[in-house]
Amino acid sequence: MTSPTEQQNVADFYGFEAALTEEEREVLLRTRQFMRDEVQPLVAEQWADGTFPKELIARFRDSGLVGLPYGGYGGRGPAAGHLLTGMMAMEMSRVDASVATFFGVHNGLAMYAIHACGDQAQRDRWLPGMARMDTVGAFALTEPLDGSDIAAGMRTTARRDGDTWVLNGAKRWIGNATFADHVVVWARDVDDDQVKGFVVDGGTPGFKAERIAHKTSLRIVENADVTLDDVRVPEADRLQNASSFRDVAEVLRATRSGVAWQALGVMIGAYELALRYATGRRQFGRPLAGFQLVQDLLVKSLGNITSSWGMLLQLARLQDDGVFRDEHSSLAKAHVTARMREVVAWAREIFGGNGIVLDYDVARFFADAEAIYSFEGTREMNTLIVGKAITGQSAFV
Repeated sequence: MTSPTEQQNVADFYGFEAALTEEEREVLLRTRQFMRDEVQPLVAEQWADGTFPKELIARFRDSGLVGLPYGGYGGRGPAAGHLLTGMMAMEMSRVDASVATFFGVHNGLAMYAIHACGDQAQRDRWLPGMARMDTVGAFALTEPLDGSDIAAGMRTTARRDGDTWVLNGAKRWIGNATFADHVVVWARDVDDDQVKGFVVDGGTPGFKAERIAHKTSLRIVENADVTLDDVRVPEADRLQNASSFRDVAEVLRATRSGVAWQALGVMIGAYELALRYATGRRQFGRPLAGFQLVQDLLVKSLGNITSSWGMLLQLARLQDDGVFRDEHSSLAKAHVTARMREVVAWAREIFGGNGIVLDYDVARFFADAEAIYSFEGTREMNTLIVGKAITGQSAFV
């Protein structure tokens, strides 16, 4: 097995990894090795098939990488701050954005929602098993007819009936839902019109999750259409500290920056592939890397990576210092994903015709970038959040 210290990140041109402590860097290197040894050999075939390799769940269970942001609930290593958590997301996406998204839904959205919106008894009930990955989580917010306007347009309802709640409605694009043990479902209380959170077990009567087929991006992720038909949930399974959409927004604010880190990882993965290909492929009697126009694409890619990494490094510091605001994560998500789109296109261009076949991997990065560009708030919605912050004027419809 390759030593983690031998697997250097050639895109770290300014030495950003040095911002981590020695303990944190050990976790990052362990993440790097796990992705290279356990995930890399699987992803091309699984991506082509559009299926999630369930054997990865057991491998994650043994990795000690799950639950690190939630001190006392799992993981082997220091309680992860935002910088380490972000760099772990980057490392995973550097190999495969689908697996990084699976992990982000479980370790980020689902576990964070329970940690932030549940009471202590609920944290103690669900988080240890999720941190060991004995159970897998999902997060059900988006609906078939409502995405960006979900705050006002949520149609899934919750009706109190004694000591239980009855959920009815539909959700769409719910990652992990086809095999998740615990699904955090957001629904509007018909009595007070406020959004509340519920932890629904996957086998609950009336709960149905059907995999969305024919995707051209993040094909390994099993996104699902979820239907809730008179699903009965005990009051004990309602997240006790979630009483309005503001609580949902708090979860999204915290996890949106993680998507920006994923975008950085996709950039790095595509850049590394292009750099390796350019130095090995020969045309007109010389390596592609020896042509000015190819070097221009590589340098522009490295510039996007470096500037995005610097932005995210400071964003993590703002989060750890407790002075982090919505517009900070929105600017990062909008900006970094736009730079990602440029880099994956330039990388694919360097491959020429070979860039459209999975054998060379870059096509996977090119396609997966489109989903990351859109989820956790589109560029347009995040632009409006930042625009309101800097102008004082709301341009939302």
